[in-house]
Amino acid sequence: MTPLAELLAERIRRYGPLTFADYMRECLYHPVHGYYSKREHTRFADYYTSADVHPIFGRLLARQFAEMWESLGRPEEFTVVEAGAGVGRLATHVLDFCATKLPAFYNSLRYVAVERSAPRREQAIANLKRHATAGHSAGSSEIPARIAAGGLFSNELIDALPVHRVVLESGALKEIFVDFRGGQFLSATAPLSTCAIAEYFATQGVILQERQYAEAGLEACDWITEVGRRLERGYVLTIDYGHHAAELFDDHHMRGTLLAYQNHRVSEDVYVSPGEQDLTTHVNFTALEMWGKRSGLETAGFTSQTAFLRRANGGGAGSGTPPAQDANPPGRHGRALPSARPAKGLRWIKTDGPGSPFAARLRKTTRNCPLPKFGVPSGRLGTNQTRHRRKQTSSYC
Repeated sequence: MTPLAELLAERIRRYGPLTFADYMRECLYHPVHGYYSKREHTRFADYYTSADVHPIFGRLLARQFAEMWESLGRPEEFTVVEAGAGVGRLATHVLDFCATKLPAFYNSLRYVAVERSAPRREQAIANLKRHATAGHSAGSSEIPARIAAGGLFSNELIDALPVHRVVLESGALKEIFVDFRGGQFLSATAPLSTCAIAEYFATQGVILQERQYAEAGLEACDWITEVGRRLERGYVLTIDYGHHAAELFDDHHMRGTLLAYQNHRVSEDVYVSPGEQDLTTHVNFTALEMWGKRSGLETAGFTSQTAFLRRANGGGAGSGTPPAQDANPPGRHGRALPSARPAKGLRWIKTDGPGSPFAARLRKTTRNCPLPKFGVPSGRLGTNQTRHRRKQTSSYC
């Protein structure tokens, strides 16, 4: 058993089964033994993200952030908050590009790299020291309490927020708890631990089928609501794997979307090696839009990451940024990274098919501030194949 498994087993023996949300939270974020609490090099054994592949991702995001700044009237101080910044690799790519290619924007830019893991946060602060010395970056464990004008960005964060698991049995919604018996973790169904789960599905008009499993992302709802409350004027840009509710809870997802990743292999066995494998679920963009609206956010766009970055690149003319497709020459990363994880930011460069990311953007402002490079408006894009992951970009303001 892993050290975390022993702690969780003892906790269950003393206090009874855990909600899956509590189990997932400990597996990923336990301050000592959680998967994301360890130094980043352990992650590379399991998956890669877009920022790990090439600086082009950060450069194109930098151009999008500059466009946000322009749309808000070039405020004297523009705050970009990256939630889940890790060791600051993406932040470095963004800031380096802004400093050399977008000097006017850089002069107004204050980049806050938010990371709850102390070891990774320390690495981020060290990596961003040059920009911090110039007054353009800072590290933090929390999202700033007030963002006067700016944008909050996340890349593959929300798919790792804890979720409650449910199943429809005999017409009744039951919650799946985590028990420990016979020396192993196992699932056990019981009445819902909170009425917020039933409200989650009812608010979106979701009706599950008999024996259908699903996830309720209550923490994601709380997260977007709080983000909207703290953002006074600007954008929330989210890049992650997911769908709108109509597709997420259809008959192609009868087992839900929960998956585990370890050693570049995908599995549905989420009880193996607690704390040593990544756990993820598809993001419910409908829930983000609905709960974001409660704190004043409105949907400004929803598109594939491929389309988003191509529009942000604008062909690369005069920018010093190569076209996005050049960042991943044919066969290079596909052969070098034999990962079963569906692309995790690699395949978006080549395709909008299964495994590619999507982007969503929300806006919060007192003025009309369209971002023409963002792409198509909010809506359902394409089709999905069972258990495949598609990464989307959503923006809210």
